[in-house]
Amino acid sequence: MSLASVTDITTSTKINSGHSPMKTAFTEHAKVEVPLICGPMYPCSNLELVAAVSKAGGLGVVQPVSLTFVHKQDFRQALRDIKAITDNPIGMNALIEKSSKRYHDKMVEWVDIALEEGVRFFITSLGNPKWVVDAVEPHGGIVYHDVTEKKWAQKGIDGGAHGLIAVNNRAGGHAGAKSKQQLLDELQGFNVPIVCAGGIGNEQQYVEAMDMGFAACQLGTRFIATKECTSSVPYKEAIVKADEDDIVLSERITGVPVSIINTDLIQSQGTKPGKFASWLLKHPKGKHWMRMFYTIRAAFKLRKSSMDETGKQEYWQAGKSVAGINEIEPAGDIVERFKQALIKR
Repeated sequence: MSLASVTDITTSTKINSGHSPMKTAFTEHAKVEVPLICGPMYPCSNLELVAAVSKAGGLGVVQPVSLTFVHKQDFRQALRDIKAITDNPIGMNALIEKSSKRYHDKMVEWVDIALEEGVRFFITSLGNPKWVVDAVEPHGGIVYHDVTEKKWAQKGIDGGAHGLIAVNNRAGGHAGAKSKQQLLDELQGFNVPIVCAGGIGNEQQYVEAMDMGFAACQLGTRFIATKECTSSVPYKEAIVKADEDDIVLSERITGVPVSIINTDLIQSQGTKPGKFASWLLKHPKGKHWMRMFYTIRAAFKLRKSSMDETGKQEYWQAGKSVAGINEIEPAGDIVERFKQALIKR
């Protein structure tokens, strides 16, 4: 899709907003009713959660590593199991950094499978999205790219991305450094739809973000504390109990800052790497090996903690949206409540 086409969609959205408060450039791209994304989360994106959000009118997004490594499911069969629950569109997350050829080849395979199974909306992260754009556009696919600042947005647009996921400083996981308003101001000049990612825990925050001019909002932490998410009850309860002051950035998870609940375990270990690890992370060549080590270790730790019903493994990723989350509830109820708030605003 050309930049002019995206601009036309954005313009028509503004013109028609009085007739349909939920119709935006994003809903046109994703073919969904509600401009709301259940963001891809490792290790929390199980198929039941993805299906529940899409069934309710939002966009559930599958995370292939979560489905296959954490939940031990065949990727193609998982997509078919979701389609057995709902015919509504779903999306797929493609982590596109190429430090591992084996991982890249597997991601190419997953994108191909997703296309064969009818997925047409893709969210790319950590690299140049061009190869994903080239793969999906012939099938009518759409690519939105995760960004934390303008320079990464430019890279995404140069790679052909049709929209941008603006990850702000209130997000869970790998958060950005800027506020949602700062990011919106920086990115509006690209004339593509922009999605707010981070800090949306309740419907008031959702409506405020939409009124700022975002085409949709992506929620992660809010959807962990749901009945359909298969993460442990202690993890969900920790999200409900936490306030935004309980969220800290730890560099000991993946080597770069990750938003996480400041549990007793995190406090005992600290949030900064040791001296040797810090040296390697600053080394031109060593940083790639150190980050790979951290990432592999984190994959196992986060998987174990998300499934641990004893609550002893307290590696719990979450964003500052915890302040607006007060109970564990069905994912469909969240989508419906947010939808009604947007209609009534």
